[in-house]
Amino acid sequence: MAESVRSGLPRSAHPPIADYAFLSDCESNCLIAPSGAIEWMCLPRHDSPSVFGAILDRAAGSFRLGPYGVQVPAARRYLPGSLMLETTWKSPTGWLVVRDALLMGPWHDVSQRSLTHRRTPTDYDAEHCLLRTVKCVSGSVDLSMMCEPMFGYGRREATWRYEGPGYGVAVADCPDLGRNVALKLTTDLRLGLEGRTAQARTRMSQGDTAFVSLSWSALSPPRTWPEAIERMARTAEYWRQWINVGVFPDHAWSRYLARSALTLKGLTFAPTGALLAAPTTSLPETPHGERNWDYRYSWVRDSTFALWGLYTIGLDREANDFFSFLMEMCGGDQDIQIMYGIDGERELPEQTLDHLSGYEGARPVRVGNAAYLQNQHDVWGAILDSVYLHARSRDQVTESLWPFLKRQAEAAAKHWREPDHGIWESRGELQHFTSSKLMCWVAMDRGAKLALLHDEPGYADDWQAVADEIRADICTNGVDDRGVFVQRYGSTALDASVLLLPLLRFLPADDPRVRATVRAIADELTEDGMVLRYRVSETDDGLHGEEGTFTICSFWLVSALVEIGELDEATALCERLLSYASPLGLYAEEIDPLTGRHLGNFPQAFTHLAMINAIMHVIRSEEGEDTNTFLPASHRL
Repeated sequence: MAESVRSGLPRSAHPPIADYAFLSDCESNCLIAPSGAIEWMCLPRHDSPSVFGAILDRAAGSFRLGPYGVQVPAARRYLPGSLMLETTWKSPTGWLVVRDALLMGPWHDVSQRSLTHRRTPTDYDAEHCLLRTVKCVSGSVDLSMMCEPMFGYGRREATWRYEGPGYGVAVADCPDLGRNVALKLTTDLRLGLEGRTAQARTRMSQGDTAFVSLSWSALSPPRTWPEAIERMARTAEYWRQWINVGVFPDHAWSRYLARSALTLKGLTFAPTGALLAAPTTSLPETPHGERNWDYRYSWVRDSTFALWGLYTIGLDREANDFFSFLMEMCGGDQDIQIMYGIDGERELPEQTLDHLSGYEGARPVRVGNAAYLQNQHDVWGAILDSVYLHARSRDQVTESLWPFLKRQAEAAAKHWREPDHGIWESRGELQHFTSSKLMCWVAMDRGAKLALLHDEPGYADDWQAVADEIRADICTNGVDDRGVFVQRYGSTALDASVLLLPLLRFLPADDPRVRATVRAIADELTEDGMVLRYRVSETDDGLHGEEGTFTICSFWLVSALVEIGELDEATALCERLLSYASPLGLYAEEIDPLTGRHLGNFPQAFTHLAMINAIMHVIRSEEGEDTNTFLPASHRL
């Protein structure tokens, strides 16, 4: 049932955020509405201008395939172990099954030892093709296909050119929008081209089949049904082989781990190893509000959580690729940024697209993200914790890595006393955020440990001394009269980011201040049991309006509750959070606890990473294992 119906809200022209399906070929992606319409797709990269943008404006382009006159499917699912969507349709006269995939090319064997040493296709042999197949399984159904691309975030209409039976090419003149993309549409349907629209309609009877492909590479697209089926089968085999690399516990929650693993894989950018925060921009954190951001970039902050999550479920290859991307981005003499473009871009200028009406009228629609210019002191801790996790798996610090980590530790030592914008990228005044000081402590603590690994005891002693100074400062200025760690110095406001205190081993979990903090957040910073980042009435974040509960923070609370020995409460909260997963097992950034409505960009990598860690925290505690950093035994601190 649609969320607007459940909650009594007025019916929206947009589907609920949680009802979209996510497909990816690890270079581009798309979101498919329940209607069978692709309403978000950026080409040729995850962060390129959209070709289909109806999720942000109903006139900004879409690509629908399904029964004529029927908008609500009977069922939708991912094919097991894949990012391939199957939609079952029931019309008054029959049944159709539609399968959608962004095709994957062949594996490349880098080593013959195991599948973990295989890599995904790259430009010279990647398919770069969206394939949609249809089969009538009962009765007869009128099938309708309508493809209306709008290039450059809906600013340029396409012009279709006829290339032969079942073959059309859409192009647009976009000299001011960067790289042009020509879309090749091939199908065994009778194709009609008019203006910006390619369409087809036919009556299908039981046993009839059809396909439609949309491609943007130099490789030949499928031209026949056997070719289409063979490429679908190859893509299914790719995903099966890839998911078999993962290591999942024998537990009822393992399906959530597997779906998160697949989602995170889809959020990678294969040419560089970057991990996107999300594939979308400007899906609102507040319904109809202004908290709308572009998340199609890679945050340094995600690094620690990404490595925790990916190593935990055996995805070492993806973890190592992301680590290599970060090292390349953060190397050299330039200051480390909080975020980068997925191909390493350092400048991500923010602008508004005022011609787009926004999801359910939420404006402005933004592309780019001005937060890349912010000072956020958690970056040094995030990157050095990542280096430590990586180094511990190898029990060494390479000679080439030492100058880099030394520079980051020295930067944290130099700047930790200064205010910053904080983990939540506040656009208000600079503050002395407790979580920023915590991450500076992480930088010095991990730096000292890395120095010992590199046989540099002098640096280890110096950096540990700074770590001890930061710890004392936090424990003096970051704690209120109740013995609760607060959001910022001089305030009594709570902030979910301090849940990281026990998870990062700042203090033992049995420290009374840790327990008091976790209990205060669970009891006072929640709405119907779900965790807020902070209360906007107590925090100058430079914005207006309320926001939903942050699912990341709720999963952090699960882990923190496990740490303080509240396993039953943690398990109950985790079960509740898993019940809020979308029908296809995905999570947006936020959840409205009153309606279950997903808010913010979707699907969100940070949420899926926090979920993996929370689930593994509960499972390991149930089994009596050490929860230290959530890692498998080979990677633990």
